Amino acid sequence: MPLTIEQLNAAGVTQFVALLDGTYEHSPWIAERAAVARPFKTLAALKVALARVVREATVDEQLGLIRAHPELAGKAAVAGKLTAESTNEQQKAGLTACTPEEFEKLQLLNAKYNERFGFPFILAVRGPRGTGFTRAEIIATFERRLRAHPDLERAECLRQIHRIAEIRLNDKFGVRPELGEQLWDWGAQLAVHSEAEDFLTCTYATPTHTAVAEQLMTWMRDCGFDEVSRDAVGNVVGVYNGTGADKRLLTGSHYDTVRRAGRFDGRLGIFVPMLAVRELHRAGKRLAFGLEVVGFSEEEGQRYPADFLGSSALIGAFQPAWLDQTDAAGIPLRDAMQAAGLPGTAQAIQAVKRDASRYLGFVEVHIEQGPVLDSLDLPLGIVTSINGSRRYTGEIVGLASHAGTTPMGQRRDAAAGVAELILFTEQRAATVPDVVGTVGMLEVPSGSINVIPGRCRFSLDLRATTDSARDALDADVRARLDEICQRRGLSFTLQPTLAANAAPSDPAWRSRWEVAVTELGLPIHRLPSGAGHDAMKMHELLPQAMLFVRGGNGGISHNPLESVTADDADLSVRAFERLLDTL
Repeated sequence: MPLTIEQLNAAGVTQFVALLDGTYEHSPWIAERAAVARPFKTLAALKVALARVVREATVDEQLGLIRAHPELAGKAAVAGKLTAESTNEQQKAGLTACTPEEFEKLQLLNAKYNERFGFPFILAVRGPRGTGFTRAEIIATFERRLRAHPDLERAECLRQIHRIAEIRLNDKFGVRPELGEQLWDWGAQLAVHSEAEDFLTCTYATPTHTAVAEQLMTWMRDCGFDEVSRDAVGNVVGVYNGTGADKRLLTGSHYDTVRRAGRFDGRLGIFVPMLAVRELHRAGKRLAFGLEVVGFSEEEGQRYPADFLGSSALIGAFQPAWLDQTDAAGIPLRDAMQAAGLPGTAQAIQAVKRDASRYLGFVEVHIEQGPVLDSLDLPLGIVTSINGSRRYTGEIVGLASHAGTTPMGQRRDAAAGVAELILFTEQRAATVPDVVGTVGMLEVPSGSINVIPGRCRFSLDLRATTDSARDALDADVRARLDEICQRRGLSFTLQPTLAANAAPSDPAWRSRWEVAVTELGLPIHRLPSGAGHDAMKMHELLPQAMLFVRGGNGGISHNPLESVTADDADLSVRAFERLLDTL
């Protein structure tokens, strides 16, 4: 019979440890310490408690836990000395059926890894979906992580151990994250549509973009939405009617991507409410209000200079002049829209604007796109505010001169001036919580190894959770830029490219997310969003609040390594369902 939370809560400490035997390899101390946190409301609460014990353990204890795990396809596996759990996992990953070449490769990687880090390589070989990595994927991950910093790699090993424990607990409890598995599968299936063969890319108004929209509409119909359409700006809109007054909750996210993207940025926030509607429809249940799910057509600004095209149309902020913007190939936005089957007229786009009086608010579920939740071993987080930002492109101009003959005190080095600005921006932003500053682009035009840089181009990205903190950082950075250039005998230009106000979460809607997360047995963790989202545009029309879902691989996003586990995805759907129940 499957294990139950009730059994664990009622057990004595010795029995509690025995019931969880095999969850963490040869490490009963983890269960012993977690026992004091009972009673656990849910399996998810147990998982968080166990992970917290490890996170709060000493470094030596953490290293001992890592070293308790066997190498992949290592000597213990060959000798048949693995625990039953490890044997099962390595068999399912096909590691007991390696070709001679694969086995040799793994042995070499094991040796290099142990030499570099002093502990074995740990990977949850059943992966984020739970069905397992291929041997080729395992080897590629091994090679990538062999280049990591030791501290980061130790933390990643521990996260992989928690994932192994999570899957083992699912087996013990007879639980499958079926909604999360469906979400994960939708992400994989939608990623088949790409402008690039090797990496996911889906930019606005391309054939790939249209194919994704059509697939989303098909799935929405299959889920039981009453109305499914594609509007004048390319947004995919699904409506599930309610039983009461003509009020709706608006939700969704974007389906376009950056180049070389991950599968879940934006799209996760479309899949979550789609699954909620599917479950309501299957149960024959209606809410007292309508649910409107929007797959926003554009958020990333990858093809045209204007971004947030989809959400801007909904709030009535789409600028007709944008229709004349051209992409890198010289194609006007108007023409691209019409080629994609959209009207491409300002009149049609203006008709998309929503009437705020018909809506309760806007909520969005999104992958975190950062490392905070992953580092805290938490699956969900509550967004307090979306950062306001200011962006610039700039250039410092000095004098290109001979690197060997110009004395250090007589140089006008443009690159050195930018370098000083970079360090000031870093140091100034670090003095205030939740304030960040980045120089992401840096170029010395026609640079040469033996020439002092006469020009240096750069970008500035300044963000903060409040407009006042953002503006203070902005003023200080620009003042320092002026001071640097005067002191060094340089000149500069600075061109604003973006100014976005902060979007604090609506207190009432944020509270509803917190109730939903609490009902899952999870602790509340509040954090700002440093990335921009459709919610920050919808904020101009409706009260909004966001839920973050932990990202894997250190929280990386805008990258093919972007990932969520089926378990975390499942929890995000459950949280969304509970949010609906609170209304």
